[in-house]
Amino acid sequence: LARVDTLCLDKTGTITDGTMTVKSLIEYPNDTGLALKHIISAMLNAQNDQNLTSDALAERFGTAKRIRHKHLVPFSSTRKLSAVQFDRYGTFVLGAPEFVMKNNFDKIAAEVEKQAADGYRVLAVAHSSKEIKEQDIPTDLVPIALIMIEDTIRPDAIETIEYFKQNHVEVKVISGDNPLTVSRIAQRAGVASAQSYVSLEGMPDKEVVRAASKYTIFGRVSPQQKKLLIESLKNNGKTVAMTGDGVNDILALREADTSIAMASGSEAARNVSHLVLLDSNFSSMPKVVSEGRRV
Repeated sequence: LARVDTLCLDKTGTITDGTMTVKSLIEYPNDTGLALKHIISAMLNAQNDQNLTSDALAERFGTAKRIRHKHLVPFSSTRKLSAVQFDRYGTFVLGAPEFVMKNNFDKIAAEVEKQAADGYRVLAVAHSSKEIKEQDIPTDLVPIALIMIEDTIRPDAIETIEYFKQNHVEVKVISGDNPLTVSRIAQRAGVASAQSYVSLEGMPDKEVVRAASKYTIFGRVSPQQKKLLIESLKNNGKTVAMTGDGVNDILALREADTSIAMASGSEAARNVSHLVLLDSNFSSMPKVVSEGRRV
């Protein structure tokens, strides 16, 4: 850690404290026969998946509505969406707007960009009357709503990032979220050159390798690409530390020279890391680094 000159952070749990709140909604014409509140509530019940996003949605929309479902596509970090097919109501999809509305994203693109530029995480809810075939989600989706979620920045993140800046450690942020949202949050936390961002969605490996040393903020990153970014930075002669807390960080944590996990994260991430922050507090990092340098 004493020799680290590049620190790669995942946004959630390091710069932000992991609490999320639904800030606002934009609703589109909805002829599904269900109110948005009931759609989200029924989807949460069907999926029964506990994470930070679902907690924020449950807080806002409740979990009172139950509808029998025929099919379920759980959320995954590669798909970046989840889908539920209900009896009589068709299929509802919830997730990252450009993944949900793959075929006609232009319908909502301007609004999504605008909200992302304000630093909100945007989720899209869309509907199709068609069924889910095995794991294939219908493509004729119509947007029903955009949900704006706000991440809370850790009060101590700003000081911690300032410490690294003064000690010549370059901070890079790698996230599965929209790069514009991540860039705004990183700017608020004081990350140097946080306005330099790129989306890695669908980017060929060669380009990812080139992007590694060129940009500071990486959005829409797949677990495989996280590993590739770390590998490229190391090949450029950097000593790389990586912090993460989820299963999707494991490949990158194993690749890094020093890997740091949060105790509140997944057990698998803790098991592959060199260092576990027991209080899950990113602000203990400067002490660790200065101790290493002193030795």
